[in-house]
Amino acid sequence: MGSVGVEEDAGGKVAVEAFLERCAPSGDAAYAELRALLARLHDPTTRRAARVFLADLRRRQSSSSSEDAAGGDFFQRFGFRIQELLLHHNPADAFLSMSSPVYKLLLGFQQRKKLTMMEIPSIFIPEDWSFTFYEGLNRHPDSIFRDKTVTELGCGNGWISIALAEKWSPSKVYGLDINPRAVKIAWINLYLNALDDDGLPIYDGEGKTLLDRVEFHESDLLSYCRDNKIELDRIVGCIPQILNPNPEAMSKIITENSSEEFLYSLSNYCALQGFVEDQFGLGLIARAVEEGISVIKPSGIMVFNMGGRPGQGVCEHLFERRGFRITKLWQTKIMQAADTDISALVEIEKNSRHRFEFFMDLVGDQPICARTAWAYMKSGGRISHALSVYSCKLRQPNQVKKIFEFLKDGFHEVSSSLDLSFDDDSVADEKIPFLAYLASFLKENKSNPCEPPAGCLNFRKLVAGFMKSYHHIPLTPDNVVVFPSRAVAIENALQLFSPALAIVDEHLTRHLPKQWLTSLAIEGRADCNRGEGTVTVIEAPRQSDLLIELIRKLKPQVVVTGMAQFEAITSAAFENLLSTTKDVGSRLFLDISEHLELSSLPSSNGVLKYLAGKTLPSHAAILCGLVKNQVYSDLEVAFAISEDAAVYKALSQTIELLEGHTSLISQHYYGCLFHELLAFQIADRHPQQERQPAEVIPQQMIGFSDPAMSILKAAEFFIPDSNESSVIHMDLDRSFLPVPSAVNASVFESFVRQNITDSETDVHSSIQQLVKDSYGLSEDGCSEIIYGNTSLALFNKLVLCCMQEQGTLLFPLGTNGHYISAAKFVNASTLTIPTTFGSGFKIEPKVLAETLKNVSRPWVYICGPTINPTGFLYSDSDIQELLSVCAEYGARVVIDTSFSGLEYQTDGWSQWNLEGFLSSLKCSKPSFSVVLLGELSFELIASGHDFGFVILNDPSLVDTFHSFPSLSRPHSTLKYTFKKLLGLKNQKDQHFSNLMVEQKELLKNRSNHLIKTLQSCGWDVASGCGGISMLAKPTAYIGKSFKAGSFDGKLDANNIREAILRATGLCINSSSWTGIPDYCRFSFALESGEFERAMGCITRFKELVLGCDARGQTNGN
Repeated sequence: MGSVGVEEDAGGKVAVEAFLERCAPSGDAAYAELRALLARLHDPTTRRAARVFLADLRRRQSSSSSEDAAGGDFFQRFGFRIQELLLHHNPADAFLSMSSPVYKLLLGFQQRKKLTMMEIPSIFIPEDWSFTFYEGLNRHPDSIFRDKTVTELGCGNGWISIALAEKWSPSKVYGLDINPRAVKIAWINLYLNALDDDGLPIYDGEGKTLLDRVEFHESDLLSYCRDNKIELDRIVGCIPQILNPNPEAMSKIITENSSEEFLYSLSNYCALQGFVEDQFGLGLIARAVEEGISVIKPSGIMVFNMGGRPGQGVCEHLFERRGFRITKLWQTKIMQAADTDISALVEIEKNSRHRFEFFMDLVGDQPICARTAWAYMKSGGRISHALSVYSCKLRQPNQVKKIFEFLKDGFHEVSSSLDLSFDDDSVADEKIPFLAYLASFLKENKSNPCEPPAGCLNFRKLVAGFMKSYHHIPLTPDNVVVFPSRAVAIENALQLFSPALAIVDEHLTRHLPKQWLTSLAIEGRADCNRGEGTVTVIEAPRQSDLLIELIRKLKPQVVVTGMAQFEAITSAAFENLLSTTKDVGSRLFLDISEHLELSSLPSSNGVLKYLAGKTLPSHAAILCGLVKNQVYSDLEVAFAISEDAAVYKALSQTIELLEGHTSLISQHYYGCLFHELLAFQIADRHPQQERQPAEVIPQQMIGFSDPAMSILKAAEFFIPDSNESSVIHMDLDRSFLPVPSAVNASVFESFVRQNITDSETDVHSSIQQLVKDSYGLSEDGCSEIIYGNTSLALFNKLVLCCMQEQGTLLFPLGTNGHYISAAKFVNASTLTIPTTFGSGFKIEPKVLAETLKNVSRPWVYICGPTINPTGFLYSDSDIQELLSVCAEYGARVVIDTSFSGLEYQTDGWSQWNLEGFLSSLKCSKPSFSVVLLGELSFELIASGHDFGFVILNDPSLVDTFHSFPSLSRPHSTLKYTFKKLLGLKNQKDQHFSNLMVEQKELLKNRSNHLIKTLQSCGWDVASGCGGISMLAKPTAYIGKSFKAGSFDGKLDANNIREAILRATGLCINSSSWTGIPDYCRFSFALESGEFERAMGCITRFKELVLGCDARGQTNGN
């Protein structure tokens, strides 16, 4: 390492010549001397003398008679040079008109016309590329940088950072470069321009020097700012945009001792960065932009120099797809640097359809591709390319920052699919906030949150809040029930009341069962001999006077209608409908979907205006299907509003029985829209007016159907959290296990992408492969795969098919109680197939045959291979024997695989081969067919994102199934998600396979832990081999007296659910749910903290009921 050799008198030629002599051997020697000189400049005690020495060096360079005009010989001999950089270097500038734009540009630089700059061989020397960038910066108004915190990426020798600070007086400029030698020389250049030749500070109008405003740091892009938590107002960058033709060279560790050639290449080339833009040489720019999003302030601006080689559209899309609005500040053509090898671009063209854009010399306007340009250069020709300067500003900065914060947290691969470019601002204003919300939700919720079937509590709060803030209706979340769609809401309501006659708006009948629309039995109830649970629907005109006339004549029990636009403006038509339906004893469901505006300035709505002043009568409910979003025409959620507690509760339980619940993602989407609207409102800005109470409705109003009422009283439904405490749910057919990042990545990608093709959402072949691999069932030409939001919704459509065929559903003892309740709710004919503990509560062939002897048109329900709720398994031989019996009696068989794929104890168990067996069946009745029902979310670790499917292979059954068209189906984003997950599973992706194995291992450990806890607390456990639940008998508790809260009585397997809930907050399923005398169900796919709390509740209940001595043994009291 050299010494500076500056003496106190420092003016002698001897010190300068000695310095140059030490520089002469090599570029590395020169750099060592310059680095030592910089150390003197940094030291305040030697700074002035060192700066004077630099002035001597400059004079020595200027006086050398052997140098040419550019100082080239001096540069070659000593490895550096100092020269003046003209900031407007065209001699013709002196003759510009005062009205010329270029003249005005030059006038903007008031302080200096030139900078004094040092250059060394390992640093990019200023040329047209960087001058064009500086010209682009000058296109901004003066205020753009004044008093701002600015970073320049790829600062090189620092001239732009220094010029920027000199002209615009920012509070701080950070010049950053990955080349350590560039940073050292930039510091020397800062001192060259901050101090005069006498070493004295040069002050600006604010009394500051450039040393107060500028710093230079070695940094890989923005790592310095990120590591030091520096927030930036402006980021400017002029960085490499061509891939190095020698990729291995870019893998070297960058140090100041690296070769000059390698360090210089950092100015021309970049390495692969892992971004989709790598294919265009723009990967480094892409990384800079994404790093910039994390450190730039919300109002910040980025300015980048962009070579037009990939094409202007590609360059602009790089910014736009990341959420930026862009302005092209400046564009010109520059010669392609002769020392830059474009062969990497030729290779990209060879392997893709993309063509880069070059021009022959500066005058050509017809673009040529990289291959042609390369050949032309090799033959001595000169080529040019466009060069543009772009100013970029985030359109919704806070939301975009959240999105990228999520992506960098292990989801980098999704960034390639990100597309936040929108031609329509209204689309951007809707989708970007949702993506930010979704990112936060997926980041904060590592497992599926437990939400009520009536709808996410937060979504219902938002709906109620919107009604209160915008329409002054004081609703609560307990007035709002959420449905997958308006069609589902209407059908569920009609199933609940099961009227003999209903009048439905002709615009709303499209998705009702065809059988309801074809009956001619429209007379009064007395002479209409209709079976319980059937419905006759009459289509009605929407115009209120005609509808009212029809209601008065036909006296329907239920009316479902919308309103004409001209009648919806005032409340008169609605009041007439309320009065008429009350007089004839009809329930009214009024659809306002077409008139509810999700807008900060909603137009007049007569129905909502009425509700602001009067309570909704108990015989009426409001329906609203949300379909008016800017992005997804097929994304729907509906909600019903009722101010009658009994109707609200019944509708909530109906959705739980017939649908399970509404898609969480769909609720999140519309919830985000409501949230954005409520963000504009000040809470309680308007005083709530006094509402008139609802009129008392006469007793003759139709109530819930008898089958529905019976189930609503007897079935076990979701227990929501109370204000005082939360409920731990071991009673749900849901998984609350952690959702792996691969699933969240697929979910997020399905929304961030645009223009997803139909083939990317077609899961048909993927499900075929899954079914073939898992159950040995191949699809034949007659088969059809139908998708549903949940497997429960599909099952209930199968129940309706069974009823249409006047069949009987046969459930084995020990079937999922939810399914049996759903079938009975719609008044299906059901029978129980006896099972025993000894057989693992599996159907035995002899018992099945005995049961089928006396049943006409049987439908046999078999849950397998994993049985829910017992967790036992049907082997291949088991299912073959059962199917043989069913074939003999011509039964339709519904095989429910929804809870399969989670087998964790498979010793001695053989995988199914349904196709092999079914093809060998020789003797079966024509009515025999097999229906396969499935659910993807359990096995694919995608809890909270349900996706059901059913495979039908009987054409007549397919036709019957489609006659019930209100099925809630998965949105295209979920199809995209599950296509990706199925691809990972079917292709046996190692990482995803490991995740599925880990899930099974976790369930096995949970099962073992639960078994030990239950056995130690006096339960007899029927331990299974798979699935998410098991059965246990409360042997030690039966007959014990117990009191807790509102519970007081002797315990049995039916009431122990309530007792445990009141005493500990733990909710399980009783024996009335399992159907097996004395056996309760425990679901154990809980979040780890909840599972541990559940184990504590089981132990605590034992202590409360049985007590324990010091050894932990029950005392028998």
